[in-house]
Amino acid sequence: MKRTQQGFTLIELMIVVAIIGILAAIAIPAYQDYTIRAKVTEGIGFASSAKTAVSEYYLSNNDFPDQTESGVADITTDIVQGVTVTRTDSNNGTITVQFEDLGGDTTAGDDIIFSGTGSTKGVEWTCTSGGLDAKYRPSNCR
Repeated sequence: MKRTQQGFTLIELMIVVAIIGILAAIAIPAYQDYTIRAKVTEGIGFASSAKTAVSEYYLSNNDFPDQTESGVADITTDIVQGVTVTRTDSNNGTITVQFEDLGGDTTAGDDIIFSGTGSTKGVEWTCTSGGLDAKYRPSNCR
């Protein structure tokens, strides 16, 4: 009597497991970077509201505000340690967003710094520096 094959052989199962392992080895680090970039977006949102407050103050007073004058509250979440407004001079200043440890190769205290330059049109912002690794920053901050 002839027997028909029932199921997979051991070698076929081992090949499938190896393929899944290779795919996982590639996908997990890419997904981790993606989740960290998504967390950084929260801090960028807080910086955006701080930029608006600083720009409004500058247009009203023709002077760059400090933390208290800008009205930016002490912002802390499980992702963001704080948002700081610093006045360099009457036309220049920075907004610094400090992050908690986001995983991967980030550490608590990594930051993104936005530099503002005032003019008659308002404040022009550039994302200049900071301690957060470039691969986690938005494309306009790399």
